[in-house]
Amino acid sequence: MTATDVLIVGAGPTGLTLACTLARAGVSVRILDKSPGHHPGSRGKGLNHRSREIFDDLGIGERVTAAGTEHTVLRKYRAGVQVADHVTFGERTPTPDVPYTSSLLIEQWRIEGFLRDRLAELGVQVELGCEVTEFTQDADGVTATLADGRRIEAGRLVGCDGGRSFVRKALGVGFEGETEAEECMIIGDVRADGLDRGYWHQWFDGDGGLMLCPFPGSDHWQLQGMPERDAQGKLVEPTLEVFQRLFDRHARIPGVQLADPTWVSTYRINVRMADRFRVGRVFLAGDAAHVHSIAGGLGMNTGIQDAFNLGWKLALTVNGQAGDGLLDTYEEERLPVAAWTLNITTEGMRRVREGIREAGVGTEAGVTADVTTLSVGYPWSSLAWGGPQAGERAPDAPCRDAASGKTVRLFEVFAGPHFTLLGFGAGSEAALAEAGERFPGLVRTFLVDDHEGHARTAYGLDGDGLVLVRPDNHIALTTAADRGAEITARLAQLGR
Repeated sequence: MTATDVLIVGAGPTGLTLACTLARAGVSVRILDKSPGHHPGSRGKGLNHRSREIFDDLGIGERVTAAGTEHTVLRKYRAGVQVADHVTFGERTPTPDVPYTSSLLIEQWRIEGFLRDRLAELGVQVELGCEVTEFTQDADGVTATLADGRRIEAGRLVGCDGGRSFVRKALGVGFEGETEAEECMIIGDVRADGLDRGYWHQWFDGDGGLMLCPFPGSDHWQLQGMPERDAQGKLVEPTLEVFQRLFDRHARIPGVQLADPTWVSTYRINVRMADRFRVGRVFLAGDAAHVHSIAGGLGMNTGIQDAFNLGWKLALTVNGQAGDGLLDTYEEERLPVAAWTLNITTEGMRRVREGIREAGVGTEAGVTADVTTLSVGYPWSSLAWGGPQAGERAPDAPCRDAASGKTVRLFEVFAGPHFTLLGFGAGSEAALAEAGERFPGLVRTFLVDDHEGHARTAYGLDGDGLVLVRPDNHIALTTAADRGAEITARLAQLGR
């Protein structure tokens, strides 16, 4: 029997992000997946703006960006004729507080690879072919039994095992919502030699549609199409031949032959959410906790952001820097976000289905500023301790380290498993010194030399002040420079 602090079931983007977040904080973690190998399909294919910021924090942002495509051009056709191009968020430019102006087009399997590499750097490997068939919990921990009879003892268990989650079902947690009766899409990864790889091609006609999305560094495209039916009206199983018929019908480009399918699947819309995200020592995250329409591409991103929220709370609790009550704030914060996500993706799918009836409209019809998730915050949270932006995402800004004179971005200061206490003005120095002395492993202090004024603007400060930023880069508290005692009191009682 092997013991660990946290056992993660499921090694997709959610589980891997959680494992990285925990491992870099010094938490012992094991991550299992029942599959014998890593999934080869593209599946999810985009990181949104907020997930890109999280990956920067985890130390893989540059690697992922180099492998993806920004500002993808959506090329729309009607009856085989090009009618419009669109670049989602193409009008945006970087600002001091928001470094990314575009989502990143990149396959899920590639994202998982980068996360596994980072996890290996932190000393942890994914354990494949390990299916959890039973688990029990008590006041001291969780015991999981694997299909081969092995048992693993853990302090806590997190189910990141997808929409059909064994962990959720074993907990008896409800998963209320709706599932469309029939598949609405066939999907797969294919080659399409001769097609211009500079565009995400989208053909929509009155009798159906087809999309082919290219991936950088690959000969393959992700194909998404409306299902084909036989003479009796029944859905036809997707095959390369079905894909080719759809392409010929809608694209009408002679000579392009689809080939080498490496993944083929079907998709139906599921809109469901768990009624609890925590049961004692067991937690749910990602698709195990919520599933929704693909409009806006939020499935993988919401799971990544669940994991980043839960990870720092588990780490501080395991390391004795916070009480168990901190873990209740995971459900408090992320369950309302999941409900919001279900609503906006359902509305986004409705807009897409209506929009594509018009020539020149494609998947961008389901995209609004909401899908960046930069606006997602937790102002209702018990961890929103005061100030005008409490609970909101902490903005980035270029500044100088007042101690060294070095130019730095705030996101670089935040990176890591710690709180950050920002001090503005000489009046904040005493509070910074006290917090640093009392909580050396929990808080990083930083006296801001705001030589360009961007940080003060972003945080709404015009004089001396203090800003406490959580490990997941959300604002916990903004207060006057002489209120350092309030910050140390809050941290001393964290989760207790």
